[in-house]
Amino acid sequence: MLPPGISRESTEVDAAVARLREAAPGWSRAPLRDRIALAHALADGVARTAARAVQLACEAKRIDPASPVAGEEWTTGPYVTLRILRQLARSLEELRRRGTTPIGRLGEAPDGRLTARVFPMGTMDRLLFPGLEAEVHLEAGVGPTEFHESRGRFHLRPDHAGRVCLVLGAGNVNAIPATDVLTKLFNEGKVCLLKLNPVNAYLAPVLLEAFAPAIARGLVALVDGDAGVGAELCRHPGVDEIHVTGSDRTHDLIVWGPPGPERDARRARGAPLLDKPITSELGNVTPVLVVPGGWDERSLAFQAEGVAGMVAHNGSFNCIAAKMLVTPRGWPLRARFLELVMAALARTPARWAFYPGAAARHRALAEGRTDRRSTGGGEEGTLPWTLLPGLDPASADPAFTTEPFCSILSEVSVGGDDPAEFLDAAVRFANERLWGTLAATILVHPRAARDPSHQAALQRAIRALRYGTVTVDTWAGVAFALGTTPWGAYPGSTLADVQSGRGVVHDTLMLDRVEKCVLHHPAVAFPKPLFFPSHRTAHRVGERLVALEGRGGIAALPGVVAAAVRG
Repeated sequence: MLPPGISRESTEVDAAVARLREAAPGWSRAPLRDRIALAHALADGVARTAARAVQLACEAKRIDPASPVAGEEWTTGPYVTLRILRQLARSLEELRRRGTTPIGRLGEAPDGRLTARVFPMGTMDRLLFPGLEAEVHLEAGVGPTEFHESRGRFHLRPDHAGRVCLVLGAGNVNAIPATDVLTKLFNEGKVCLLKLNPVNAYLAPVLLEAFAPAIARGLVALVDGDAGVGAELCRHPGVDEIHVTGSDRTHDLIVWGPPGPERDARRARGAPLLDKPITSELGNVTPVLVVPGGWDERSLAFQAEGVAGMVAHNGSFNCIAAKMLVTPRGWPLRARFLELVMAALARTPARWAFYPGAAARHRALAEGRTDRRSTGGGEEGTLPWTLLPGLDPASADPAFTTEPFCSILSEVSVGGDDPAEFLDAAVRFANERLWGTLAATILVHPRAARDPSHQAALQRAIRALRYGTVTVDTWAGVAFALGTTPWGAYPGSTLADVQSGRGVVHDTLMLDRVEKCVLHHPAVAFPKPLFFPSHRTAHRVGERLVALEGRGGIAALPGVVAAAVRG
């Protein structure tokens, strides 16, 4: 028997949608104090159910809950959700008191665009993420006045009188369904029908309890079922709009219908099958640009393990898992760097490939490549960590346009071993040859970054990369977790060529007209980042981070730090 609030039956779905529609106008007009109270109530529910959510995820993904790998489920599940709820409550409180959300200092990009610091946003951020800084680059033409007056736009100038949003939840990362709902609920004032992906439908009982205050008010409803159920819900007359986190194939099936002549004709005349607003986050062939210059063995090994972590995290079932190393042609350290990446992956136990179709995708991209390098795997249901090196940048290699969504990393060399020459060539390659616009990473040694002859090239590369997030010396997955960093594709995609999607989520500062988010991190850091495969206490850190966000506050910080430094 399905838990209360979960339904496959059309009559029950109709009733759930009717409750949402009834509640939608009131929620669109709800005073800020009510929204703040609900955010705190939901945080209490997420904190109360956190341990159960992690246990269920570990069972489903065949992770030992007492192992460091379980830290992934603490941090990318309840921790991210709690962090975002706390920040949303803070922004709503600031809107109530001052009429705008908090923001860091303003600045100017080299091309004159307005920038704004979005991380760190306080002492706790500085203590938890030492050395990490993030800023947003606003779209061309946005000035300080517009920027200040547009934050929290819905709450200042509501643009609807109540809407129902269908959220098609992702199955890979467990914070995604909940935080997608939170964005629509609190940033945009919309009520939500959440359809869980079959891959993580085990979360249903936990979400029902954690989100009970919103469900009881008719602001959120949960539905389970397969892709057919999702397709029916998209067409439901009571659903006003849709948000999907998944693949571009799923998006295009919803918007344009099944592949074939009819879909092609609809695309050609610009007549989508689904005529409803749709926002989305759809993955990426995520590039990692490795800038030559300044590297020593220690810093090179540190960043090589970072790349391994970008591949291995969550079994590589992440929309921003590292997928394409872009190295300098003729770089003397290329062979050593690839050797260090493979050595770090060799020390990382293979993971059970829990996401459907992974083995087939792995075969399709890796088989027949005589120079591929693999390590690990072989146990039932596991796949080896695999590197496809030396791809031809001028070829039509499917690795450039196919998101593997499995344990594959590819490598291509472009440009030369001069940092400026390489960056120009690498940015051009990433923008023009790789599929997706979600996130990109640049690895650059501080000595190369500080060199006056290279500084301009680095800043030019950051500005020119057409990705919603650009990170320097850290993984883009960090930006997903911070909350104050808007998460989404580079703006400008169309329904016909959606790339990595349209719109943003998280964005707890409720910003408007953001072009991209940029993160800077030290090239070598202590304590080591939690996504590094060799981290020995990631599960302890993750559990204590949840305690900190779950009303533990500053008193829980020493425990977090003590666990982190032992990693």
